[in-house]
Amino acid sequence: MSEHVLALDQGTTSTRAIVFDADGGIVSVAQREHKQIFPRAGWVEHDPIEIWTNTQWVIAAALDDAGLGPRDFAGMGITNQRETAIVWDRRTGRPVANALVWQDTRTQPLIDRLAADGGADRFATTTGLPLATYFSASKIAWILENVPGARADAEAGHLLFGTPETWVIWNLTGDTRSGIHVTDVTNASRTLLMDLSTLEWSDELLAVFGIPRSMMPEIVSSSGVVGEVREPPAARGIPIAGILGDQQAATFGQAAFDPGQSKNTYGTGNFLLVNTGKEIVRSQHGLVTTVAYRCGDEPASYALEGSIAVTGSLVQWLRDNLGIISSASEVERLASSVEDSGGAYFVPAFSGLFAPYWRPDARGALVGLTRYVNKAHIARAAIEAAAFQSRDVIDAIVADTGLELTELRVDGGGSRDDVMMQFQSDILGIPVVRPAIIETTALGAAYAAGLATGVWPDRESLRGHWREGRRWEPAMPTEEADRRVRLWRKAVTKSLDWVDEDVTALS
Repeated sequence: MSEHVLALDQGTTSTRAIVFDADGGIVSVAQREHKQIFPRAGWVEHDPIEIWTNTQWVIAAALDDAGLGPRDFAGMGITNQRETAIVWDRRTGRPVANALVWQDTRTQPLIDRLAADGGADRFATTTGLPLATYFSASKIAWILENVPGARADAEAGHLLFGTPETWVIWNLTGDTRSGIHVTDVTNASRTLLMDLSTLEWSDELLAVFGIPRSMMPEIVSSSGVVGEVREPPAARGIPIAGILGDQQAATFGQAAFDPGQSKNTYGTGNFLLVNTGKEIVRSQHGLVTTVAYRCGDEPASYALEGSIAVTGSLVQWLRDNLGIISSASEVERLASSVEDSGGAYFVPAFSGLFAPYWRPDARGALVGLTRYVNKAHIARAAIEAAAFQSRDVIDAIVADTGLELTELRVDGGGSRDDVMMQFQSDILGIPVVRPAIIETTALGAAYAAGLATGVWPDRESLRGHWREGRRWEPAMPTEEADRRVRLWRKAVTKSLDWVDEDVTALS
């Protein structure tokens, strides 16, 4: 039997293909970045055609580098940036507009109108989510109302919607000829359109947002064969057998299968998930309820999630907008050249604040500046912001679940930053543990596909693959950690109530 699994990780800034062996080890990797498009303040877009082109390239490159062909693979798992909305014409295969990225805030006026009748939690009982620009529904509605001809074509049944995994799968399986239009339960749970209890699209919510049901993909399990690859030729015939949103995939890759188990991913943003098992837990402290995974026909497992919009992308901002660093990898060196942030605190509310605050009126703030502060202090404040925001989310999780975390499992690119991980441990007062393989998002997608195709017999067999890579223990006195958290939360208050009609008009 073929014992390799191909994972496709379509992320916010790049697309990667990783070949894994039956021990969960990495055989080869190929990666390509795609352009970040910012037409206006608060607008964030991607080119779906560029994403599909990059997908074909990384798959072919990863297979070539591994020296493997389609017959060497039991299956392919796909993971993706969630909430990003793509609408395309089923007749031509062409997108009607650029993808509206999860960070995009242009739909705030629609969200405000809907929240005026019932508040931000108007649909939370059904969806587990607050009304926010973060999720897909308002983005689809914006495209239908603002792209010429889109509404009429949608009503005629010509347009399809999908988050990036849906778009990629449709193209992988033959686009206009034989493309399969599916999403999995984890991605569907991030749209503001799925009923968490039934795992089906809600007709009520589709009507509220004015979205024809014909646009919506079929909802399938996270682990199970849905079709075979037709393009690119290098991968033709590989079964597509796993689909997970990126944060759920990272949770799966960390083998956090049971209630109470958690992980924190440091990527473009930070995302902390705690598994709640078969129980749908409603947050009272600013978290969202989401589907963790569903394998085959078994009941879904759920999770509480704290979503943080800007962490790793703040480092990119330092590089691309300010020129403080020339590469993202420099930030750790620069930050480690000073002992602390010099009293500076950076609240990166570029798209408002997500969990646990949910304040769309917030904007980025750099406070506590004196003439003593230099670029190294700003770099340190930037990486500390990720740790402070994670502390806020963990405090909310403890308040919701009553469970004290004894350690924090971490992954993602930011977990390579030793300065950040030590500070995270200090500010939490618990150990931070990084696995030997930190590419847990892709690994989780591979696990889901391998379970469906027999590479691994069950989830218990996957637990044995997890290995500790490095551990950080708290070294900062509790009183000092508490003082810094207090000042951080004071800094957060300075970022609030910034957006009003005058600011919006100038954006």
